[in-house]
Amino acid sequence: MTLVRVDHVSFGYTANRRILDDVSLDIAAGDTIGLVGESGSGKTTLLRLLLGLTRPDSGSITFDGKPLDPGNGAFMRTFRRQAQVVFQDPYSSLDPRQTIRSIIAEPLRSLKIPGDHAKQVGDALEAVGLERDVGTRFPHQFSGGQRQRIAIARAIVPGPRLLLADEAVSALDLTTRIRIVDLLAGLSKSMSLLFVSHDIGVVAALCRRIVILEKGRVVETGDTASVLANPKHPYTQRLLASVPRLSLNEVSS
Repeated sequence: MTLVRVDHVSFGYTANRRILDDVSLDIAAGDTIGLVGESGSGKTTLLRLLLGLTRPDSGSITFDGKPLDPGNGAFMRTFRRQAQVVFQDPYSSLDPRQTIRSIIAEPLRSLKIPGDHAKQVGDALEAVGLERDVGTRFPHQFSGGQRQRIAIARAIVPGPRLLLADEAVSALDLTTRIRIVDLLAGLSKSMSLLFVSHDIGVVAALCRRIVILEKGRVVETGDTASVLANPKHPYTQRLLASVPRLSLNEVSS
C-alpha cells in the first residue's frame, strides 16, 4: 500500500534552475527509502514539502490517499501525529531548559494525544535503548549519540506511520553513527522511513530503496543493492566512488 505519493512535483527557482524539477516518488507502508544528494540537490526542500510546511508550485503530494494540504487544518492535525521528523543536530534540537521527560512528552501535549503520558514516554525511551529513569535529567547530561536517541524517542512517541530523518547521523562520530543507524533499522520495522542524507554509505546500510537527487531532479531510483551494484547515472557513480560504506556489523550495538 502506498503511504506517500509525490507526483511530478516542482518548486522554486535558484540560479536559473528549479529547486525541485518534476520529482516523483512513492513511499509504501513499511518501506525504508534513502533520499541521497549533495548540498543544493533539493533534499531539504522536498522534506519541507513532505512535512506540509509549504505547497509545491506544481504537481501533488498525497498521504494515505489524501491531498497533503497545509491549508486544511483538520487534515494537518491528524497528519502531524502520523508523520514525525528527526533533525541533524541533536545539540540544537533539544531544549536545554526542559527535562528529558518533558521534551519527549511535548508531542503528546501539543497533539492532545490521550493516555498515560509518563508510561508513553518511558516506553519511547526503552524503544531507543535508554533507561526509563533518565527522564528526570537534562540534555547537557548526555552524549551526542544519547541526545539523538532522545530526539528519536520524541519523534516516535506519538506512534507515527512515517518517520523522516534529515541527516540524522551526520553530526555523530563513526561508532555512534553506526549504532544510531542500527536503531533506525529496528524502528523501521514498525513504520515507514525516509532517510535524507548526502552519505550514500549510510543509506546502503539502512535502506531497501534509494532515490538519487541531483540539482532538483531524480536521476536514479530503485532497489538499493541493485543501484549501488550497477549505478547507471554518472552522478550516482561519482557519489558511490567518493563515500565509504558503513556496515552494521562493524560495531556491536
